[in-house]
Amino acid sequence: MSSFLHQRPIQNPFSNAYPISPRSSSTSQRPISVFSPTGLIILLSLMVILGVFVPWSGMPQSMFSNSKLPSSPVSKWRDYTLAEAASFVAKNGTIIVCAVSHPYLPFLNNWLISITRHKHQEKVLVIAEDYATLDKVNGKWPGHAVLVPPALDSQTAHKFGSQGFFNFTARRPRHLLQILELGYNVMYNDVDMVWLGDPFPHFEGNHDVYFTDDMTAVKPLNHSHDLPPPGKKGRPYICSCMIFLRATDGAKLVMKKWIEELQAQPWSKAKKANDQPAFNWALMKTAGVVDLYLLPQAAFPTGGLYFKNKTWVQQTKGMHVIIHNNYILGFEKKIKRFQDYGLWLVDDHALESPLGKL
Repeated sequence: MSSFLHQRPIQNPFSNAYPISPRSSSTSQRPISVFSPTGLIILLSLMVILGVFVPWSGMPQSMFSNSKLPSSPVSKWRDYTLAEAASFVAKNGTIIVCAVSHPYLPFLNNWLISITRHKHQEKVLVIAEDYATLDKVNGKWPGHAVLVPPALDSQTAHKFGSQGFFNFTARRPRHLLQILELGYNVMYNDVDMVWLGDPFPHFEGNHDVYFTDDMTAVKPLNHSHDLPPPGKKGRPYICSCMIFLRATDGAKLVMKKWIEELQAQPWSKAKKANDQPAFNWALMKTAGVVDLYLLPQAAFPTGGLYFKNKTWVQQTKGMHVIIHNNYILGFEKKIKRFQDYGLWLVDDHALESPLGKL
C-alpha cells in the first residue's frame, strides 16, 4: 500500500473530517508520504473501514480465518434428545426402533421400504450410533434419527464378534428402557430384516414382552407361546433382534435384568460376548414375574429356517410376516441372499423409502 501512495496523489475523501492547511499550488500537487502525519491518518482510516464495515457487506467469510462459519443445516440434530425424538415419531403410543451405524445404511433403506409398504414408517425412530448416520437420516427425513451419546466408531461396530459390535449391541437395552420409561410401547428390529406383512396384529393380548425363537427346528403351527425350555447352554435361544415391549413394569424389569447380565458378562478376547445370551438369561430370570409371549414361528421365522428349508417355506406360504437375514455373516453375503430371494428392494424401489436414494 505504501508504494501505491507514493506513485499517485491522493484525493482526500475525508477533507471535512481532516482539513489540510492551504499550501502553494506546487506544494498541493506533491504526493503525500505514508509516513507523514496525514498519510498515517489516511492509512489508519482505511484500516478501520476495512476492519469494521467490509465484513458486514457480503465479503466471503473464508477471508477471515478466525471467524466461525455457520453450522451445517443438520447440525441442530446433535442436540436432539431421545425424549424429543420419541415424542415426534410416536403414533398411538408406539414407536418402532432400530439402531444403525453408517455401514448399515443400505440395509436401513431396504428395511424402511418394506415398512412403508405396510404404512408404519412414520413411527420409525433410527437410533444413530455415529454422527454420519445422524446427519444423513435427518438431512433426508428430519426428526427420525437421534444419537444417544457417546457416538461409536462406525467402522468397528458392525463386525460381529468384535468388541465394537458388543459395545454397539450392549447399548440396546438402555435405549429401549429409556423409551419405556417415557411411556411408549416399543418395537425393536435389526435392519437386516424385511417386512412381508403387518406384524402388529400378532401383538395380541397385553403381554409385557413379545419375542421370536432363533432355533431352526420346525415347530407345529399351534406351538406354545411360553418361553421355550433351556438348551444345551442352560438357556433358551431367543432372538434379541425382534422384540415388542409394552410400557409396563414387567418389560422394564426385563430390560434392567438384560443390562445387569451384560455387565456380568463383558466382552473379552477369550470370550467374545454379544447381547443375545444376556437377553436369554434375563428372560429366564424374570419368567416367573413377567408376562412373556413367544411369537408364532410361521410369521417370524429365523433366517436359518426361512432361507434353508424350502419345504417348510412352501408349507407356510402366506403366513410369513418378518424375515430375518441372520445365520449368515458379511454385508455382501447378506445382500446376495436377499437378492436371490427377491428381498433386496433398494435397487429398484429406493424412492419408496422415506430416505429415497442414498
